[in-house]
Amino acid sequence: MGKDYAESFWKHLDKLLSQSKIVIDRPKGSVHPRYPQIVYELDYGYLDGTKSSDNEGIDVWLGTDAEHQLDAIVCTVDLVKRDSEIKLLIGCTPAEKSYIKSFYNEWPQMGGILIERK
Repeated sequence: MGKDYAESFWKHLDKLLSQSKIVIDRPKGSVHPRYPQIVYELDYGYLDGTKSSDNEGIDVWLGTDAEHQLDAIVCTVDLVKRDSEIKLLIGCTPAEKSYIKSFYNEWPQMGGILIERK
């Protein structure tokens, strides 16, 4: 009792991030490989050498804030893929976070919530 689990959670994510290379496989302006109507307005990729629920690397959004701090995640549910994942938001401004929230909630088969680091 009294343990701050949230602080521990964020520290574990920080450690994963510090020990992993960020691979941007969908740079800003690129289109989704299966849904050409989806254009990425920010760099999107994954942490090399990690694994998420889809057996791929942990997904990351890379914003334009020069400090590149991990200060939010998005938890998603995708009814087409029938999965749920977290995405790390690194160096995202408030406007970029708003874009990312909309990105996951404008499609009827997908939803996402943004959780900010306190």
